Amino acid sequence: MLHVERIETNELGDRSYVAHDGSTAIVVDPQRDLDRVETLLSQFGVTCMAVLETHIHNDYVSGGLELAQRTGATYVVSAHDDVAFDRHPVHDGDTLDFGSLRVRAVATSGHTDHHLSYVISAADDDSTPAAVFTGGSLLYGSVGRTDLVDPDRTEELTRAQYRSARRLADLLDEDAAVFPTHGFGSFCSSGSASGGEDSTIGQERAGNDALTEDDEDTFVERLVAGLTAFPSYYAHMGALNRAGAGPVDLSAPKPVDGEQLRKRIAAGEWAVDLRARVAYAADHLAGSVGIELGGQFSTYLGWVIPWDTPITLIGESAQQVADAQRQLVRIGIDRPAGAAVGTPSELADGQDTRKYPRATFAQLAELINAAATGFTVLDVRRDDERVTGEVPGSVHVPLNSLLDRLDEIPDGQLWVHCASGFRASIATSLLDRAGHDVVLVDDDYSTAVDKGWATG
Repeated sequence: MLHVERIETNELGDRSYVAHDGSTAIVVDPQRDLDRVETLLSQFGVTCMAVLETHIHNDYVSGGLELAQRTGATYVVSAHDDVAFDRHPVHDGDTLDFGSLRVRAVATSGHTDHHLSYVISAADDDSTPAAVFTGGSLLYGSVGRTDLVDPDRTEELTRAQYRSARRLADLLDEDAAVFPTHGFGSFCSSGSASGGEDSTIGQERAGNDALTEDDEDTFVERLVAGLTAFPSYYAHMGALNRAGAGPVDLSAPKPVDGEQLRKRIAAGEWAVDLRARVAYAADHLAGSVGIELGGQFSTYLGWVIPWDTPITLIGESAQQVADAQRQLVRIGIDRPAGAAVGTPSELADGQDTRKYPRATFAQLAELINAAATGFTVLDVRRDDERVTGEVPGSVHVPLNSLLDRLDEIPDGQLWVHCASGFRASIATSLLDRAGHDVVLVDDDYSTAVDKGWATG
């Protein structure tokens, strides 16, 4: 009997899987914080005999090599991927048996050149439907994005992705369960991916746009048109994964007191405040950066921070710091330079703290309707969001390019907005750090559209 357990990494919009027969386990696309995998293996009393990588990941650093080395499991990676470590190389059509489970590799290029999907079945039980682990190929509702390998090859890889999805569907029965790695909020998925709890090949045949659209050209045009910006840290993930990542150290970072914190900020290092954006706006250390700890913390920190910049974490508690560390190791930021725990006043080392106001779109509309002067509305949403609508007269600088374009930011007071307030809060903290007079518009853009204060 084949059983599949999911390990959710909601912060990155990804899933890892443990497939097992009650004794032997096969782990697919594990993240680096392997304690979650080890807990699941122990819970079900199964032994990890194989670790499968569907592809060289773009959005996180894999824990596959380390897990295989810890457990003595066979580490299965495409034979065509150029990696710096020993692995069991597999080609399209290869089969491997582990306990009562049979693994068949299926080439599904598109998301990456050498992407593989893995069909796992109970070798001695034809009555149990197979499961296919599709990585960044066939997702729920769509497929993985195709512009990460080389933007100049996007059309070529989109065509490969379309054909791979259809080939996979043709190979499998309607009741085969589909288990993608991406598609749950990951920027590795295309815009039409639907997420969801589970699916089968039959369900995807009925609702997946790669399988319902019979014209390849139409599919390619639609998918390419829907691609949006992706985090800049992705540029570093492939090299780290090809080199093979070692174990992570989630022990507490070196404690930093107020004086040390002040010196680090003065030296231009990043001190990242993890508190909620409401608390940060009300009181924070001058020169710190506010990135609220939550589901998108590591994605946006990795997107805006210059790579390899030392990071000191500022948290309300040791647990908050530990939670941030766990997110950061998944994208290759292995050890913070230190951590400080306490309130801004406790950590200020005798210096004044800073604050800035929060506002709603209604308050912004009042200011605009009064024909007030001396302020600018700054929109930090992505380019694809801006195309659909805007606050009339606003200036647009996407969050991901803000640090590179600070010299373009107008003088005077800045009212900063995004779609919901989260990204605007990061941008506002960066602008405050740079010495601007700022107001955080902590509100939903949809409200402004509904009231007629913005288009969209």
